[in-house]
Amino acid sequence: MPQIGAADLHWHANLDLTFVRREDRTLLAARSHRGPLQIQKALYPHGPGICHVTVLHPPGGVAGGDALAVAARLDSGSRVCLTTCGATKWYRCPRAGAEQQLHFAVAAGASLEWLPRENILFDGSKAAMQLEVELAPGAQFLGWEILCFGRRASGEGWHRGALRLRTRIRQAGHPLWSERAHILAGSGFDSSPVGLSGYSVSGTFVAAGSDIGAELLGACRVIAPSGADSRVGVTSTPMILLARYLGHSSQDAFGWFTSIWGVLRPALLGQAAFAPRLWAC
Repeated sequence: MPQIGAADLHWHANLDLTFVRREDRTLLAARSHRGPLQIQKALYPHGPGICHVTVLHPPGGVAGGDALAVAARLDSGSRVCLTTCGATKWYRCPRAGAEQQLHFAVAAGASLEWLPRENILFDGSKAAMQLEVELAPGAQFLGWEILCFGRRASGEGWHRGALRLRTRIRQAGHPLWSERAHILAGSGFDSSPVGLSGYSVSGTFVAAGSDIGAELLGACRVIAPSGADSRVGVTSTPMILLARYLGHSSQDAFGWFTSIWGVLRPALLGQAAFAPRLWAC
């Protein structure tokens, strides 16, 4: 429940979802929540096999002291697409920072797609974001993360604050991908050639659980973002495909990732990539 202090309203919110397969249908079998995290009803815009769920955070922004946690468990053979209805705004934190934890457990033969809108880091924000994915043999995960450092359209940079990132993807207990970052605003990371290289938007797309052949990798590499001022790259390691974006437009990053998803989804999941209707809003 929310705790109201002298100057801040802190939200500690949890959302837990469980999905199961029943014949040809993926069902949302259980859900629980605490605080301002909820979902819209389970939808089946492209047939009963894939369950589409939108994660809602009514406050719209994450303030100092807030802690959000989303967990999803997928039973064998279930297929789920999770998305969000809008950008997540990380507000200035005069004192305590804010955090978000995502934990996804995907059973054998199941697939999870995590396709959220962007994270916007306001100047002075202090954020910690953690993603943990546990895949069983034969399970698949496709997901992305887009980070906007400051609000470029409003003339606001990201000159104060900090960001901690941790991503860990394992399959059958073996690590497939692990990445950590501790970024301090004003440290030179924004201009460093091994950092943002002067760009204000960074994005990462990961497809985990399958080896990517040369033909599929090549098909992803020929896709170009619509914006002229950006840098992109696509590579693969065992059981992982990784796409990186640097630019100045979250919409450009979102569009590029969506195009790559459009190539990977039919090849890896056997399902045409129909964009959720929510994305057109």
